Amino acid sequence: MSTDPAAAKPAFPAAADTDPHALGWMQGAPPPAERLVCKDDNSHFAFPRTRWSFANMRQLLPTTGIWRGEGPPGALPTATHIERLHSEIDDLAFTPLNAAPGTRMTWAESLHANYTDAICVLHRGRRVYERYLGVMKPHQLHMSMSVTKSYTGLLAQWLVHEGVLDQTRRVPHYLPELGAGSGGAWAEASVRDVMDMRIGVAYSEDYADPAAHIWEHARAGGLFPRPPGYDGATSFYRYLVKLRQEGPHGAGFHYKTVNTDVLGWIIRRVTGQAFGEHLSERLWQPLACEQDAAMLVDAEGTEFAGGGLNPCLRDMARFGEALRCGGALAGRQVVPEAVVHDIRHHGSTEAFKTGGPPTLPGGAYRNMWWLTNNEHGAYAARGVHGQAIYIDPAAEMVIARFGSHPLAANVHFDPTSLPAFHALARHLRGG
Repeated sequence: MSTDPAAAKPAFPAAADTDPHALGWMQGAPPPAERLVCKDDNSHFAFPRTRWSFANMRQLLPTTGIWRGEGPPGALPTATHIERLHSEIDDLAFTPLNAAPGTRMTWAESLHANYTDAICVLHRGRRVYERYLGVMKPHQLHMSMSVTKSYTGLLAQWLVHEGVLDQTRRVPHYLPELGAGSGGAWAEASVRDVMDMRIGVAYSEDYADPAAHIWEHARAGGLFPRPPGYDGATSFYRYLVKLRQEGPHGAGFHYKTVNTDVLGWIIRRVTGQAFGEHLSERLWQPLACEQDAAMLVDAEGTEFAGGGLNPCLRDMARFGEALRCGGALAGRQVVPEAVVHDIRHHGSTEAFKTGGPPTLPGGAYRNMWWLTNNEHGAYAARGVHGQAIYIDPAAEMVIARFGSHPLAANVHFDPTSLPAFHALARHLRGG
């Protein structure tokens, strides 16, 4: 697959021409039919309406809350002279991946190229850059898509660290519903195989293919409308039990969202808590987040562990900062340092060669986090359409970003995002 940003991409209107305010999405009482964004016609996932819907998904789909607790929000201080820093960063230039010789792009240009909705940069725990575009505001929640997976993977590794979860056990030890008697895809898989996406399952996640299994999965969970006469699964769990093994477990990396839903189910089973309740208790309250978050749920009230988290931007940055500091924030150890160490240092580059994107050569995947293995040891949570938490330990930098890029897969915006992030890291590090 080419990583050339100009290669084989359909033409879309520029970011400035898809501003949801200017286009009037969902404005009016009621909005006129041509300005409506709805689930029933799938327009909530149709560009450019996604520039409104990704920031307002709670109005369209059922969610459950993730409580931030009763105390005041934790500090996330702003650097002095932030206006000057904004100007410096906006003018920072870099070369996109595989671009023609001499091609340069500025940081500010990359935000528009990637249809950025909001972005926050922390350096040594202070905000040095923060912008909100379109309908986004600091308190606004936004779909984080598969960034959710990295929260799920971290929670699972935390339970392994505590001895609550045995990563060597086969999945049916915790979920008999997926056992050998059912012929299920995970009957012979270990929990560790699931945590690192090294599972052979007959399931495709090609976002460009309308017949891919990912869309059936979404319809089962109620994320997309179901066609007349639909007779498929009507919840995430009911969909998982239908899937069958295809290929070996524990070998190569294959990115498939259903694995995270299995992991979320395991977490729910071993903790006896709803996933959102566990997330609140483990992270949202100890991190002193600014806002309650929301989690998409299916018709049975099951949270979408593979992609349903809706946080605000600063709370996503706050989570990234805690990981950058070895699990600590504001002098308090929130996540065990050993959990963060496992994420950063135990990914397999060999397994990643099987299914890793070409934009992350030499990368790895561990506990549902993406390891770049670049010169700074950066690692990330990544979601379709431009969602990201990017942590650069060497530069003491964290980037949280929401986006609504018209194309789903990261490979389409990695060529401008990854070099922009690394250029900023080098700038903040001093060269």
